Amino acid sequence: MHKQIESIPQDCLLIIDDFIDHLWLEDGLSKNTLDSYRSDIYAFFKWAASQKIHHNDVSQATIQQYMAYKFPISKSRSISRLLATLRRFYRYLLRDNKIKNDPTLNIQTPKIPKSLPKSLTEEEVEELIDAPNLSDPIGLRDRAMLELLYACGLRVSELVGLQLTEVILQDGVLRVTGKGSKTRLVPMGEDAVEWIKKYIIEAREIILNKQTSKFLFVTNRAGAMTRQTFWHLIKKYALIAGIQKHLSPHVLRHAFATHLINHGADLRVVQMLLGHSDISTTQIYTHVARERLKKLHQEHHPRG
Repeated sequence: MHKQIESIPQDCLLIIDDFIDHLWLEDGLSKNTLDSYRSDIYAFFKWAASQKIHHNDVSQATIQQYMAYKFPISKSRSISRLLATLRRFYRYLLRDNKIKNDPTLNIQTPKIPKSLPKSLTEEEVEELIDAPNLSDPIGLRDRAMLELLYACGLRVSELVGLQLTEVILQDGVLRVTGKGSKTRLVPMGEDAVEWIKKYIIEAREIILNKQTSKFLFVTNRAGAMTRQTFWHLIKKYALIAGIQKHLSPHVLRHAFATHLINHGADLRVVQMLLGHSDISTTQIYTHVARERLKKLHQEHHPRG
């Protein structure tokens, strides 16, 4: 970042510092996020200096030229984030009467292509879930976690944060607290219920070793498992199962939604189960199902 600073005038650096302080005070953003804002703005003004454009003379044309310069070497998401940063910066300057016109006002955000979420086939899910060693209490815990993750389509944070009191075995449902502290009831299915019972009866107390914990899935330190630890477990079991795809806990959530829609589930029901506030977020899975249908047609239809 020091090389970026060298070519930026001191008065401009002070304005950027004021903006970053404003972001911190107004939004309470993390250091990493603030550093990203600062780095994007430094890069822009370093480029402007190389073009002999003074920071007070930045216009809409300047920003469009910069976007044209960045497009061949950056991803759409990076360009979109950069433009959002500059918009925020110039709106701040306009509000503080440091500029008279916002040069970002009429610049359109580039469209980001929708990428289809990675998923697993139903056979791959079975192989992954079968991978833990059931003769070991830890393996039994991991099997129960994988069963529940796939049966309910939970976010990994929801899975590791589940408390014993949120599991209603007699009704076969979970009370899940998701994004924005919103609570939803999610059915578990018979298989997941049986594996949760088996884990609680045969493994949980052994893992705790006379300690107590409010969490459903525990470690030998009596705490909840971290998201990072579970991510490593998924990778380990994928290796054991011989699954070559890059896996994360979120892939099982995608598989849950995709397989439901493949088997005819209503989109609104899937939205409710996933805890999506907007159905447009859930609609991506209809594209996944459509792609699968097209592939099946090509493979099996005589004129495919």
